Amino acid sequence: MKHEALLSCSGLQAGYGGSQVLFGLDFEIQPGEVIGLLGRNGMGKSTTIKSIVGLLAPSRGDIRFLGKPIGGQRPDAIARMGVAIVPEGRHCFPNLTVREHLVAFADNRNDLRDGWTLERIYALFPRLKERAENLGNQLSGGEQQMLAIGRALSTNPRLLILDEATEGLAPVIRDEIWRCLALLKEQGQTTLVVDKYVDRLVQLADRHLIVERGRIVWSGSSAELAADRSLWHRYMGV
Repeated sequence: MKHEALLSCSGLQAGYGGSQVLFGLDFEIQPGEVIGLLGRNGMGKSTTIKSIVGLLAPSRGDIRFLGKPIGGQRPDAIARMGVAIVPEGRHCFPNLTVREHLVAFADNRNDLRDGWTLERIYALFPRLKERAENLGNQLSGGEQQMLAIGRALSTNPRLLILDEATEGLAPVIRDEIWRCLALLKEQGQTTLVVDKYVDRLVQLADRHLIVERGRIVWSGSSAELAADRSLWHRYMGV
């Protein structure tokens, strides 16, 4: 029996000024799913994310979260409903300590069972506990990325969105991030992931959406994507 989608987009169109980027996206994310959003740069992945989190108002179409329309709502209202993003570039505050980052954003407004506490985040990322009193600008790139993920989890989101979470990281740190994402999946965290490392995504995600010039040109399971390398070359240049 199919459950109500956590997030659904129907006929989603969006752009900037007179330039249209998205041309009618239709997709759903079910509770507990991990979805990979794939495609070359400039094909509409970031515009899709911005539309979901409220940074860009759709020009047409419908976005629903928990069955409620959220298209065009303010980012803070969407965040309060349970959507959290780990943005590309991390965006840590240079004058806040690691602990202050995690405490300042902490909230379990959705009363999720087994919510994310400070100690639970430290258990996921022991390095953050070691660096608890360090300022944001005193962290390495990998530590900042761990902090960005921990900060998002501290809001206890129903949907976690990661935009290029492993970009620019050393291989050993990338492995750590993928390990943590796998743990989150085991715990039932619904996640939308944009990442260029398709070989790692097919090990993590349940399904994938490939975006080409603002349209979804393919969708399917990880097994299907892993079996058809022509898709990697045609749409992702891998």
